[in-house]
Amino acid sequence: MNVAQTPVRLATGRWRAALLILLLWLSGCATEPAQPSRDYSATGQAIQAVYEAALPELPRDKQRHYAQRLYRISGDQAYLPFIEAHGRRLLAQLERDIEGLAEPGYAAARAQQAVANYPLRTAKQRARKAMLAKWGEIAFGRQLLFRLVQADYYGLLDAVPDHERALDYLGSLAWQRFLTDPEVMRLYTAQVANQAWFLHQLGIVDLRHEMRDAFQDTFPLDTVAALDEADYRNRLYGMTHIVIADSLYYQRWVSAERHAWILEALAAEIERILDQATEDIQAEVALVFLLTGNEDHPVVTRIRQRLMESIDPGAGIIPSPRGETDLVRGEHRNVLAVMVLTWPGRLYSGPDLSASVSSSAGAPRRPPAQALTSPRQTRGVALSTCGASEVQMC
Repeated sequence: MNVAQTPVRLATGRWRAALLILLLWLSGCATEPAQPSRDYSATGQAIQAVYEAALPELPRDKQRHYAQRLYRISGDQAYLPFIEAHGRRLLAQLERDIEGLAEPGYAAARAQQAVANYPLRTAKQRARKAMLAKWGEIAFGRQLLFRLVQADYYGLLDAVPDHERALDYLGSLAWQRFLTDPEVMRLYTAQVANQAWFLHQLGIVDLRHEMRDAFQDTFPLDTVAALDEADYRNRLYGMTHIVIADSLYYQRWVSAERHAWILEALAAEIERILDQATEDIQAEVALVFLLTGNEDHPVVTRIRQRLMESIDPGAGIIPSPRGETDLVRGEHRNVLAVMVLTWPGRLYSGPDLSASVSSSAGAPRRPPAQALTSPRQTRGVALSTCGASEVQMC
């Protein structure tokens, strides 16, 4: 299916219900006193209703992305079939690649294939493709690293035959040079943050300090005001992903003190963020504050209001900066908005798929989701008294 040309068709009844929720909210704003928390939640639920109706028809990667995130803030087992399908694909992909690593030239060929298949739709994608082509097997390594981390999130790593071979292979790659290279950092900022935390999570190598120092060298505070829009957005993405990756992608709460330098910068730059950042980035900025227990911070309030104002009343979702309302391309932006607007103050790990995916005996066993309640900070950001270079990243 060409997702750029073929729109996802919605179940008519659910679509109308979603629009009704949104229209009721819009009409209520004009006649009733403001009730921010209720309005935010109702708006997020209206966006969610649109995507829930379309979810079975979305591409598999979008189903995984959407279901994984909403499971981790809700624990709703209705999302498990989509996540379990992802878990089964992961096991098959990892088995193929780990067997392939025993063959000379396999990793190099897979890296070339990854670069050849890299999308070219935007200028950013074209620049990233050219950059990755310079780094040999890193283009394959980043895919393998992501899949291993996902398997680890799901409790499936032990179900992957010979997964130690993959860990050893990843340990042989030039991650430190890659993650601290100025060009890589400027073009691939969010992914660099992710990969530093993924490598640490799997016990391969801890480059979190080096990555942070390289980030601060690439984007010094005294030069931020002069950054063009593209570089400024990449910098924001990098900062948000340091915190999101530390949370294991919405599975645990994060120390505000550890990331005080990020919270301070985002709070100080909120006007520029609202003016120049896309809704995707704005939502991730709010999630940084939410994951550190700062739901009452003014940054969260202002971004929630902006996300509400950004909704296209006809489509019921937040469109792209060019006004496009394609559900597939807009999934990332809109699921993040749902998370910010409906944030429940609880996080759920996993889910653990070790019984339901790795075993074929009997009916799947799904352990109940266990929630971690927010360490809410009622006085705003807990700022560190030490310098940015002294903040521990553990």
